[in-house]
Amino acid sequence: MLSRCMARTVSIVGAGRVGISLGTHLRKLGWRIGAVVARSESTARAAVRRIGAGKPFDRPAADVCAADLILFATPDDVLPAIASELARKAGAGCKGKIVLHTSATLDRSALAPLARLGASTGSLHPMQAFGGKVVPKLKGVIFGIEGDARARRLAQSIAKSLGGIPVVIETADKPAYHAAAVMAGGSIYPVLEAGLQLLISVGFTRQRASQTLLPLLRQIFDNIERIGPRAAWTGPLSRGDYAVVAKHMDALRRYPPEFRKSYAALAQLAAQVLSRDPAAMKQQLGRVLGDGSKV
Repeated sequence: MLSRCMARTVSIVGAGRVGISLGTHLRKLGWRIGAVVARSESTARAAVRRIGAGKPFDRPAADVCAADLILFATPDDVLPAIASELARKAGAGCKGKIVLHTSATLDRSALAPLARLGASTGSLHPMQAFGGKVVPKLKGVIFGIEGDARARRLAQSIAKSLGGIPVVIETADKPAYHAAAVMAGGSIYPVLEAGLQLLISVGFTRQRASQTLLPLLRQIFDNIERIGPRAAWTGPLSRGDYAVVAKHMDALRRYPPEFRKSYAALAQLAAQVLSRDPAAMKQQLGRVLGDGSKV
């Protein structure tokens, strides 16, 4: 299937960061880019320029289904409606096509209107951050795959051709799969910003605060990759130094309540997932967290 993929055409519905990134990678692999659909004509034209090929549209049109693969990279909340709109406009033109979406949480049922017209449907989610204008590398990235048999086969082939690792996710498990990414990855943004703001409040410039915390995070990730989270875990809680935890909680009273609540919640989570005796650690934490544990 991989060799056959390389001569196929893909239409991209939702030309944001993910759609542009995947379109760019696929074009470099030899895919022909068909329709590129965005919220406005100017945005679609800009996306075509960044991908390097394609025909811009500001709404789903029958032309979208002229491709062998239709790739939806829209926000979750609009995906079912846009799939329905394409089904109305393309009709029988969808029969035999493969339609994939890139949502981490939704399953192929979001594409049901197209499936009823004879399309094979599924999802292809790259577990990667698509922030900013940089097209991220996909080599070694896990791709969550879900869908009917034909859609899964093509999705797996695409993931491998991009240098990724396809993993089939059961339909009912997709929300938990995405929650794992949000907890492990998405939570870093507010937690890091909170740390930066704490340092700035005691006199650091933002640049100096970044110089303080980013090398720390890099080393932490290196340690985690080498020996795993539990073995790499460090800090006062890992040592059972509850007096330091109490001092932190007291110091955080000067800041918005979310700081203390988040610190307490993360301490409780650490006790549950990292401690070798969660019950004992949570009991000790109950004595030092005080009202900060009420989240």
